[in-house]
Order: sequence, then C-alpha cells, then structure tokens
Amino acid sequence: MTEPAAPALHDPDVEDLALARRVLRTEAEAILGLIDRLDGSFARAVALLQECRGRVIVTGMGKSGIICRKIAATLSSTGTPAFFLHPAEAIHGDLGVIQADDVVLAVSQSGETAELLRVLEAIRRIGARLIALTGSQTSTLGQAADAALDCGVRSEACPLNLVPTASTTAALALGDALSMVLLVRKGFRIEDFASLHPGGKLGKRLMRAERLMHAGEDVPRVTASTAMRDVIYEMSSKGLGMTSVVDGTGVLLGIITDGDLRRHMETRSSLLDLHARDVMTAKPVTIVRETLAVEALKLLEERKISSLIVADAAGRVEGVLHLHDLWRTEMF
Repeated sequence: MTEPAAPALHDPDVEDLALARRVLRTEAEAILGLIDRLDGSFARAVALLQECRGRVIVTGMGKSGIICRKIAATLSSTGTPAFFLHPAEAIHGDLGVIQADDVVLAVSQSGETAELLRVLEAIRRIGARLIALTGSQTSTLGQAADAALDCGVRSEACPLNLVPTASTTAALALGDALSMVLLVRKGFRIEDFASLHPGGKLGKRLMRAERLMHAGEDVPRVTASTAMRDVIYEMSSKGLGMTSVVDGTGVLLGIITDGDLRRHMETRSSLLDLHARDVMTAKPVTIVRETLAVEALKLLEERKISSLIVADAAGRVEGVLHLHDLWRTEMF
C-alpha cells in the first residue's frame, strides 16, 4: 500500500496570504493612528492653504515624491491650484517657481531629507509659508515649518522595515484629509467639480442638461387648443414619446406622454375629438438648463418617467431631456 504523502511543512499560498494580510493591517493601523494625533497644527495647515494667494507647491523625494504628485492632483481637482516640484530639480534651477505668496507642502518621513533641507533655505529666503508632513515634528523640517503634521508610523509594512509603505500610505491619507477639509472650507460645489472634470465618464455624468437636451425645432410643442390628431402627429414626428403644451408666449402649461394617450384610449373612445388641454398633465416635473446629468437621471428614476422638460425661470420651455439621451452619454 502506498503511504499518503506527508503534509508540506510550509504552504507558500498560506504564507503569502498571511503576509498580505499583515501588510494591509499594518497600513490600516498607520492611518487609524493618525486620528488621535490631529491637533491645532492641522487647523493651522488648513488655514494656511485657505489663505494662500499663490499656488500650493508640493515637494518630496523618492516614494514621498510620488505621494506628493497625488496630493497636488487632488488639490488641483478640488479648486486649489497646486503642482509638484521635485526638490532635486528645484536646487538645480527650478527654485524660481516658488513665490512669496505660495505655500510649500513638504513630505518627508524623517524630516531630514537633504534635498528638502536645501529647498528649505530658499523657502525661508523667499518668504513662502511651509507645511510639513513628517514622522518627526522635532526634525529640522518639522521645526522650520509653520505647521508640522505628524504622520509617523511605528513600522513599515515591509517585512524588512525598509521600503516606504505604511509611511507613504499615512502621508497620502493625511494629504486627502487636508484636501477634503479645504474643499468644504472653500464651499466647493458639485458644479465646480463638473467644470474641472469635463472628460471621461465622470465628465459625462457631470455634464449639464443644456449640453444634452433637445432644443429649438426638435422640441415637441403644442398649444392647449391643439386638436389631438395634431398632438399625436407632433409627438410622432419629434420621436420623444411626449410633447409639451405651451401658451402663446412659450410658457409651459402641461405635458402629454404616450402613457397619457394609452390611459385616455382605455377610458374614452373619442380621443381624437379632444384637445391638448383635455389630456395633458398640468404642472409637470421640470429642470433648469444647469441641472447636472447625474441629477437629472436620479429624478427620472425616482419619478419613473422618461422625459424632463427644461424650462427657464419664467417657465418658458427651452428643451427636453430624454432618458435615452443620458444613457447615450455612456455615463455608467
């Protein structure tokens, strides 16, 4: 009889999963550890960023530099002009980009990065303000900063405790916290976000109704006295499954949809003897041309309707936004 194989003393898959879980746990703990360390320095940093009349210049070396690029991108996309400055390139000719009304956000776990300390001399000479994200507030960088934020970690997630992992994750999270608090402080709105993100799926979701609506001669319109035979022709020719009902000045009175026609045909045999006023739904749901596509879609789904009339402040019909127009933008 063949003896069963002895179980492996070491299962690589099990060991890999255990290490991966330890890495994630270490990085999660690094972020959670920041919460109780937030203090007045964080508030000072936010105030410096809010009061900045120039640009926010984010700088750091190595892996910290990569985190700096992300922080700068997040700030820029939420209404605060920011860019990344490589400290080594700064001390070789790029220091001229720093102006007195700028705020420099420097990231260094040790707070003793040589290239950053050389930039520090120029920052003080120029008169720009300095925010430090560092693991040592007593470091040269931390002591020189107008606001020093503690993003230190007990250990890196690297098994050798060498590769920046937990420390860069903590710095990134702290940068996000600064950006989001600043966003709220500045009153940054979804409309502002839309104007800064015109491309891709996100841009399409934040497109305004005026970019997507049917307008001009493409908008189905009839008056209250229009005979139903002509109402049906208008609905059919415009192909939106509805028509607006307006007065002589173009002000919206009501809406007639395919559903309205079906309901009246079920209860009345003389639909063609009626007029638009007899069939229309008065005071339909409307939106303004500035409404975002994602908001319009939510309204359509909540009301279980397929079209929204776009009207101005006086109630005049400007366009029609159909559910199919939103799906054609490939928003989701």
